[in-house]
Amino acid sequence: MGVLKRWRPMGGVEHEASAPLLTVDGVTVARASLSAQGAERVEGPRTDALALEEVSFQVEAGERIAVVGPNGAGKSTLFRVIAGTLRPDAGRVTVSGHEPDAHICIAYVPQRSQVDWNFPVTVADVVMMGRVGQIGLFRRPGRRDREIVAQSLARVNASHLASRQIGALSGGQQQRVFIARALAQEAELLLLDEPFTGLDAPSHEAIFDVLEALQAEGVAVLVATHDLNLAAQEFMRVMLLNGEIIAFGAPAAVLTADNLLRAYGGHMHVLLEDETMVLADTCCDDAAPHGARPRWWER
Repeated sequence: MGVLKRWRPMGGVEHEASAPLLTVDGVTVARASLSAQGAERVEGPRTDALALEEVSFQVEAGERIAVVGPNGAGKSTLFRVIAGTLRPDAGRVTVSGHEPDAHICIAYVPQRSQVDWNFPVTVADVVMMGRVGQIGLFRRPGRRDREIVAQSLARVNASHLASRQIGALSGGQQQRVFIARALAQEAELLLLDEPFTGLDAPSHEAIFDVLEALQAEGVAVLVATHDLNLAAQEFMRVMLLNGEIIAFGAPAAVLTADNLLRAYGGHMHVLLEDETMVLADTCCDDAAPHGARPRWWER
């Protein structure tokens, strides 16, 4: 797999070399703000007025972080705030020292259910959309842009899909195409919201191959997932979220019985005899892979 050369952006802002790649400082989002700003309101276990409350953390270049928590915990809301498509009611997000909406280096891949797959566009067109911030909204792509699109598709093993309609692809192929769009964008921060939902094992592996290559290039990746086993096995750090950050750090330190009970509440049951924790299927129905319920987590 080749390495896509990174170019100086034509748009956006210069990065502050001394600043963390991502800083989230005291971010609070009221549930009422989600409707006011056109974001889909997700019902979940939190019944108070806040979708996110005083969320603070930092991410450095090259980190791969899993964001886990029950439905309605605020994972998608957090990603929208970081991407700059949703403004918090309090707090601040900076990417390399600047507000996120000034950057073209943030790539956000939403949940597949939020994408209109019937829109008549080819795979190559979707990936070329990642170049808009580099070439300008009303300029035509040049040869270098087409070369970068071709390289990006090759990196995710999707060159043969370039002329296909995006809606005709499998779920795994669609996710790889959206990652190719992020590559074409020359993103330095990649946000993936439930990218593995409904995918088979080979599709998982194909996506992680790309994520590992990105990590080697210094691209930071945040992945929202319900799969606690995946979070523990494949990520450097894990954020356990339920409106607020329950814990954030190494998987073994975060995914403890006490922390999971705080996050999942009545959906988590501990069997004291063998120290096994059971996550009830009513918590994460939409994300259970291959219909596997209930989900188990070993202490």
